[in-house]
Amino acid sequence: MQRIVNFFKDVSSEMRKVSWPKRKELTNYTVTVLATVVFFAVFFALIDTGISELIRLIP
Repeated sequence: MQRIVNFFKDVSSEMRKVSWPKRKELTNYTVTVLATVVFFAVFFALIDTGISELIRLIP
């Protein structure tokens, strides 16, 4: 039981040392990630559609 208590004390101690991003940084990172995901989703959808159309042209 003492090992578990020590583990959580250590976790708590380490979490205080973490450099958390500010709200503006977090917003910027979130927008960047979402924009990248949307871009690649559209890109791969177009590629997939193009390849599907090419395959349909083959008799």
